[in-house]
Amino acid sequence: MGTIGILIAIALIVILAMKGFSIVFIAPLASIVVIVTNGMNFFPSLIGNETSFMTGLTGFLINFFGVFLLGAILAQYIEKSGAAQAIAEKVLSITGTEKPFSVLIAIYAISAILTFGGISLFVVLFVVVPLAKPLFKQLNIGWNLVVIPVFMGIGTFTMTMLPGTPSIQNVVPTTYLGTTLTAAPLMGIAATIVAIVVGIFYLRYALNKSLANGETFATYAQEDKGKAILKEKIPSFFISILPILILIIIIFTGSAMKVANIVLIGLAAAIIVSAAFFHKYIPSHKAALSLGANGSITPIFFTATTVAFGVVITMAPGFKVISNFILGIPGNPLISLTVASAALGAITGSSSGGLGIAMEAFAQSYLAMGVNPDAMHRISAIASSVFTGLPHAGAILSLFALTGLNHKNAFKYSFYSMTLPNIIGLIVALVIGIMFY
Repeated sequence: MGTIGILIAIALIVILAMKGFSIVFIAPLASIVVIVTNGMNFFPSLIGNETSFMTGLTGFLINFFGVFLLGAILAQYIEKSGAAQAIAEKVLSITGTEKPFSVLIAIYAISAILTFGGISLFVVLFVVVPLAKPLFKQLNIGWNLVVIPVFMGIGTFTMTMLPGTPSIQNVVPTTYLGTTLTAAPLMGIAATIVAIVVGIFYLRYALNKSLANGETFATYAQEDKGKAILKEKIPSFFISILPILILIIIIFTGSAMKVANIVLIGLAAAIIVSAAFFHKYIPSHKAALSLGANGSITPIFFTATTVAFGVVITMAPGFKVISNFILGIPGNPLISLTVASAALGAITGSSSGGLGIAMEAFAQSYLAMGVNPDAMHRISAIASSVFTGLPHAGAILSLFALTGLNHKNAFKYSFYSMTLPNIIGLIVALVIGIMFY
């Protein structure tokens, strides 16, 4: 009955998320289903001071609030100053805007650069979509294709594979495993190369198929509710990318020296550099700081409530059956860790949320087996993102709302653009992990 209750709770999360309910409401509701069906003490399991839904939520906030806060503030400086616009315009000047494939590659590169620079994926969506729409209209290509380069840029190698990326998916394992952001560089770099190649091939295939079917911009696009306003006075490309370069240099240097909390140091330094160099381009430092601080609350609470639900699951007697099954998968332990991380990422519709649950439930067991922590870090991170391109994923729902697209006309592109590069990159990383780690 306990295991069935967990499965019912998981189904409840997926169904209600697809219907548009907030995960902040769904997660405690699903946790109650787990608590009741597993015969657990109700209030101690839900709001108790020891291990409970509430301690899971607050624990995640304590560990990662600084990353979300500083990342959101940095994003505001890069967005409000026009630095993101400058980066986008520079990339487009290199690729050109006359050929559809070149434009798609440019959008891919812009999304990846901004994400690797520590910018929240939700902020990247708001930056990239307004830049992409007039180009798609000018070239008269299917508007639903826009999800492919965007999701390849924000949801594949910059999120989990590339060593040093400041994404939350790369930060979470460090807390549980004592690793650095550059853990298992060979696995990460190999997976990155494969993911980029696979993504570009799929991008070309999807574009050619759309053109062959006679799809145009008007086939899927809605009328603009308001034209995006581009800034006239923006910083140069070098100044625009300087905070991102500072962040990356600090992360790589600090990781090599095993400096604690290096991502926080890097983000703080990037913000200081942004405040200094973007000063004359920022209408108000007060607004950038305040909007960034406020903007960090929603994403961290979304992820924290998902992790809190995972804590309740791991406490439940019914989870023992699931845990024993995963730990009992034959072969190298990295294989069963892959299954656990991928499954939990799919269930929650959040790679960071699923990864937090996987680390909470299995990290110590695998470390006790003698599994290399660096290999665990990279494999679990990549695996957590493999199936997060599902209908209830927050990033998909957000992009559809922003573009006017829907599951019927764009979901297949969203799913394949993340799943194909991630799963093939994961296989490559897994083979390297088994052979060399």
